[in-house]
Amino acid sequence: MICPKCKQKDTRVLDSRETNESREIRRRRKCEACNFRFTTFERAETTNFLVIKKDESRQAYDRQKLESGIWKACEKRPVTEEQISKMLNELEEEWSRRGKEVPAKLIGEGVMEKLRQLDDVAYIRFASVYRHFKDIETFRKELQKLI
Repeated sequence: MICPKCKQKDTRVLDSRETNESREIRRRRKCEACNFRFTTFERAETTNFLVIKKDESRQAYDRQKLESGIWKACEKRPVTEEQISKMLNELEEEWSRRGKEVPAKLIGEGVMEKLRQLDDVAYIRFASVYRHFKDIETFRKELQKLI
């Protein structure tokens, strides 16, 4: 593992443990060159599929792109990194079981359902972008579903 501070390749694992239910291994590491300590997460790759967009084009699934959108929806909300990671791991396993191509609609709906369970405000934020709310009436209808 390369040290994020000094870019040396000589790092040592100080501690390894599985994270709660997320099928990841958390490793605490130390750079032998500069003594910088950092954390890495290791998980099995299950995300080798294509996303079928609305216009029928295909693009490789990008976890970071989706995670970035989720974090924007969760900004200033009581949502932890572990919750988001667990949510994405569960969804990616589900999507991977569907085959090599997954419709973008299924991905968006899956994220919205998980966010609804996690945080109502984050759900509304994500839904407003995903569903392209055009006016206050559309927004109001979505809020009524929560109430």
